[in-house]
Amino acid sequence: MQELWTLGKAFVKDIIDRLPDPKPAYNTVSTIIRILEKKGFIDHYAHGKTHQYFPVISKTDYTKSYFRNFLSGYFNNSFQEMLSFKENQMTLSDLEEIIKEVEKDLESENPPSNE
Repeated sequence: MQELWTLGKAFVKDIIDRLPDPKPAYNTVSTIIRILEKKGFIDHYAHGKTHQYFPVISKTDYTKSYFRNFLSGYFNNSFQEMLSFKENQMTLSDLEEIIKEVEKDLESENPPSNE
């Protein structure tokens, strides 16, 4: 997905070319792409026997969906529980940055009314 978001549209060989060495086999990448297509994340244009793939979900929308699933699957839908997870300690600046992002999101969802 990362490569398709970067490229916008690509053939399997284009995606493989951008991957680090050792490069996966063509069939491996092709299988992953078909799985992503079945899940509705990408689609394709047919060019004879080959296909050019493109994302149908934005990186932002995918990230939001992934994060919601991650939060519910691992932290019982509790943002607080996730933040209190002690495996890796957060710094004060990390927390301040999260607060700024949340405040920015809240402002964009609830803009002040001009009454």
